[in-house]
Amino acid sequence: MDLEQYIAAVKAKLADSPIIATIEIVDERILLNRGYFRARLTLSNSDFLEIAESFMLQDNQLITLDYRYQWMDASKEALKKRWDSVRHFPDLPNFPHHVHIGSESNVEPSSPRNILEFIDFMEFEFD
Repeated sequence: MDLEQYIAAVKAKLADSPIIATIEIVDERILLNRGYFRARLTLSNSDFLEIAESFMLQDNQLITLDYRYQWMDASKEALKKRWDSVRHFPDLPNFPHHVHIGSESNVEPSSPRNILEFIDFMEFEFD
């Protein structure tokens, strides 16, 4: 899969997901072997989800460089969860991958996911 195909797959996944009510693509870029995608989503329960992923193609493999997936209530004031790869919790297992649960200070280890994997995960969380 090349970068254009990956972005097309992300858009299709978002459009077909039963948990996503609206999609606003904020940014989408491809420069040489790197790409970036960011969107703001309204979920079927009116919650807000912002997704952002930076990725690259290396040896014909898509590699996620950085990501941030932030799930908030409908008012966009209360954090439900935020998964990211920012390198600010070096003592956590699986560093730098972590999730903030309910607040900035409640942090647990997490697993890396690209957007396609994350939407699958969220669909499971909604069941």
